[in-house]
Amino acid sequence: MQGTNLKKLLRTVEALAELGPELTADRDFHQTARAMLNAVMEAAGAREAALFSFGERPSVLTSVDAEGFALLPDPSIIPLLPRHVHALTAATGPVLLNTSTYDIFLSSNGNVAPELFKCVCPLKVRGKLAGVIALGRRLGDARYEEDALDAFEMLSHYVALAIQNHTLGQTLAQRVSENLRLLASLHGFYDNALEAFATAIDVKHVNIHGHSLRVGRYAQAIGEAMGMDPTAVASLRSAGYLHDIGKVAVDKRLFEKPSQLDAEESRAMRDHTVVGHQIVSQVQFPWPQIPEIVRWHHERGDGSGYPDGLHGDEMPQAVRIIALADSFDAMTSERPYRERLSVGTALQELIRMSPQKYDPHALQALLIQVRRDAIGTNRIPIFEPGGMNLSAGDVDQLASTLQHRLTQDKVFVT
Repeated sequence: MQGTNLKKLLRTVEALAELGPELTADRDFHQTARAMLNAVMEAAGAREAALFSFGERPSVLTSVDAEGFALLPDPSIIPLLPRHVHALTAATGPVLLNTSTYDIFLSSNGNVAPELFKCVCPLKVRGKLAGVIALGRRLGDARYEEDALDAFEMLSHYVALAIQNHTLGQTLAQRVSENLRLLASLHGFYDNALEAFATAIDVKHVNIHGHSLRVGRYAQAIGEAMGMDPTAVASLRSAGYLHDIGKVAVDKRLFEKPSQLDAEESRAMRDHTVVGHQIVSQVQFPWPQIPEIVRWHHERGDGSGYPDGLHGDEMPQAVRIIALADSFDAMTSERPYRERLSVGTALQELIRMSPQKYDPHALQALLIQVRRDAIGTNRIPIFEPGGMNLSAGDVDQLASTLQHRLTQDKVFVT
C-alpha cells in the first residue's frame, strides 16, 4: 500500500511539473493539447479522454483533441442549453456520469453521444466556463475512485488556463494583459498544489504537521532578505515545501518513538534524503536546484551532515538556506523526545553553531526578518500570531552576537 501511494504521489507531482512548460511551449496548440490529455489520462488512469473548448455564441463544446476513443468524430460538437452551461459552471470538480446525470450536464443534440463519457470536469478560469475534459473508460473498466478524481481535478486547473489562453479573441493589448493575469494564476495554482503536497508529506506524525510549509515560508523570507530575485525566491519556497518528500517512504513508527533512534532506525530515517532525491530527480521542475536541495538539506558546513558529508562551499547557497530554515523549525517545534525551544533560544543555538555548521549570511537574513516581525513591518509575517515574543532590541542583541562570532578570530592588518 505504501508503495502504491508513493507511485501515485510521484505520478501526480511529475504531471504537475511537466504541464507548466507545456503552457508556454512555442508550438502548435494541438501538440500542447495532446501532451496535456496524456498527462491527465496517466494521472487518472483513463484510457479514453477528450478535451473540449467552450464557445458562448452559440453555447457549444468543440473538441480540441481526443485520445483512445475508437469512434469519435473530429471535431466533436456538443451544443449546450442554458441549463447545461449552468450545471457545468456550478460544478466544483469532476462529475461522474450515469443514466440519471447525462442530461444534466450534456446534450444529445450534437454529433457525439454523451454516453461515451464516464466522467467530466469543467474547466473554469475565474468562475467562467472555458471548456471541459471528458474521460471515457478507465483501465480495466474500473470505476474512477477518489484518488484518481483528485489528481484529475488538480491537473484540470492547468488545462483550463491553456484552453482559456488559446480561445481568447481579443486585441493584442488585451491578450497581453490577460496572459499576464493567467500567468499569475498559474504561479498561484502551482504554489497551492505544492502546499498540498507539503501537507501530505507531514501527515504521518502530528508533531510535524505544518513543518514543510513553515520551512518553505522561512526559506522564502531568508531569500527575500538576501535580495534574491523572485525566481530564486520561488525556488527556495518550493524546495522548502518538498525537502522532506522522502519521508513518505519512512516507517511511521519512527516518527512516534519517544526515545532516541537506534543505529538501524537512524539509518532508515537518514535515507529519506536519498529517497527524496530519487523521487524529485525524475521530475522536470521549473527550478533545477530542487533535487540537490532535497538530497543535501541535512548537510552541515563542517562536514558532519549527511548523506554525502559536504563541507562549506561544496553546499550551494540554496542548500545552506534550506538547511538553516529546516533546523530552525525543528528547534522551535515539539518532538516526542523533547519540548520545543523558544524562538530566542533557537536563534542563540544557531548563532553558537555558526559559521561552523550554518551559513552566517543566511542566519543574518533570518534575523532581519525576525526583527521585521518584531516591529510589525513584514508584509507577510513569518510567524503565526503568538509564535514570537522577541523585541527589536532582543533581535539586535542576537545580531550583535552573530557579528562578534564572525569577527572575533579575524586578524586586521593596517
